[in-house]
Amino acid sequence: MATLLHIDSSLFPDGTSVSRSVTAAFRDAWLAEHPEGTVVHRDLSANPLPHFDAAASSAGSVDPAEHTPEQKAAAALRTELVEELEAADAVVIGAPMYNFTIPSTLKAWLDQVFIIGRTAGSEQSIAGVPVTVVASRGGSYAPGTPREEFEFVQNYLEKIFTSLGVELDFIVPELTLAKANPAMADLIPLAEKSRAEAFEAAAAKGKAIAAAHAESTAATRS
Repeated sequence: MATLLHIDSSLFPDGTSVSRSVTAAFRDAWLAEHPEGTVVHRDLSANPLPHFDAAASSAGSVDPAEHTPEQKAAAALRTELVEELEAADAVVIGAPMYNFTIPSTLKAWLDQVFIIGRTAGSEQSIAGVPVTVVASRGGSYAPGTPREEFEFVQNYLEKIFTSLGVELDFIVPELTLAKANPAMADLIPLAEKSRAEAFEAAAAKGKAIAAAHAESTAATRS
């Protein structure tokens, strides 16, 4: 049975969040191909994870039999999160831009699952897994725009996920604040175009990834 790990990190609820709406479109397309599949949804805004701390860092270099209660709890959480990630056949992540970068809740998740010797480094336990990131943003930070140099979502996530060996792809709905900001009124048509393209890309990507997995599974069984 195929498994999709669906991660959202937007502060805003369904219906008002563009990143949530687009990740949901991906999920729905994936499920249409895998109706018997499992979706594991982790909402990092509704249920934030603890930030990576000294207990979590030190637990990896200490014999588990000698763990303090804090180290034991931190290690158990990291194991839970990593096993959840490793069990996924595909991952979709909502990563809206806040203050030029990713939400701190998403950074906390990344810190927990980035483990040298397991997911990163010479051993890459999720190598080859398709990861689709919905990198929504209120304005435009595309190449050639005035704020290009302030783009630290795709730049950062590309470096992180490349080091994990995954197959990374971005869907980038831009200008999401155009309707809410009078100063951006002239950009509404471009915003609507970007939004429509994002939904189309999410549906196509979800379907393609699910179909590729089904074909691979069938080939392995034959």
